[in-house]
Amino acid sequence: MAVRLAIEDFGGPGAPLLLLHGAGANLVSVAALARELSPRFRVVTVDLRGHGRSEDGPWEWTAVLDDLETVTADLNLGEPAVVGWSLGGMLAALWAERHPDCPMAVSIDGTPPPARPEQLDGLDPADAEAEIDRLRAAFDGMAAVYARPLAPEEVEAAVEGQRAMARRVGAPEEPAADGFRRNLVTRDGRTWMRPSPDVLAGLRTAMEALDVIPVYRRVRCPLLVAVATEDLPEQRPFQELYAAYRRGFERRLAEAAEANPALQMVRVEGASHAMVAERPAELAKLITEFADRV
Repeated sequence: MAVRLAIEDFGGPGAPLLLLHGAGANLVSVAALARELSPRFRVVTVDLRGHGRSEDGPWEWTAVLDDLETVTADLNLGEPAVVGWSLGGMLAALWAERHPDCPMAVSIDGTPPPARPEQLDGLDPADAEAEIDRLRAAFDGMAAVYARPLAPEEVEAAVEGQRAMARRVGAPEEPAADGFRRNLVTRDGRTWMRPSPDVLAGLRTAMEALDVIPVYRRVRCPLLVAVATEDLPEQRPFQELYAAYRRGFERRLAEAAEANPALQMVRVEGASHAMVAERPAELAKLITEFADRV
């Protein structure tokens, strides 16, 4: 099912680069990184289907990759490099698997949420199952917010929460607030958050089913995976779970890199999953230096 997509072309003098945001975000969330990269690349960002100002559509990996094919064709990007954060990082890897001649792909902490005990190094299987169930319950609570309209005071509180998060990581406040507002939609005089419940349910199902490590192993174009080392505040109640998940992810990723010479891993020390807001200049340098090497 084709959908209409919102994009922003940051321009730039160099080779084309498609920059993809994370789940529940939109192109504003990667705008700071886009500006850091635009002196070197022609950077194009996109609101993925169901996010920002793009239309809704069933969340299926193939359909979303087809959306990106349409963007690259409509803008005459040829064979762009692809950089993605979180969900966008998974898409960057899937794009690279589909396009072995891609000049490069970069996954910025492109990891699905913990979903299976075997992903958790050092946790007893029974404890792992219990922690995964507890995490799913937390995600269910978050999803319930998307299923109902927000009162005006809830919108204002959420906007202020985005500003506070930006202050915490040293990022500009207003872009963070603008990014939240971009995911709001008004229907019948009431305000709702995007993604819609249907899109969000599809996203959760798709991410839980995806084991991204074999994708990283199969990619044949140059691929860099940048890994966070710190918890987000929202992850701290699940500190043991996420620590075990990072151990397992890094171990499996290192094994994949040994088997696949196109794959490189780098730990971004002191950075959390929100590193696109925390470290845009550092990430741009990392991406540019990777491009120079390949």
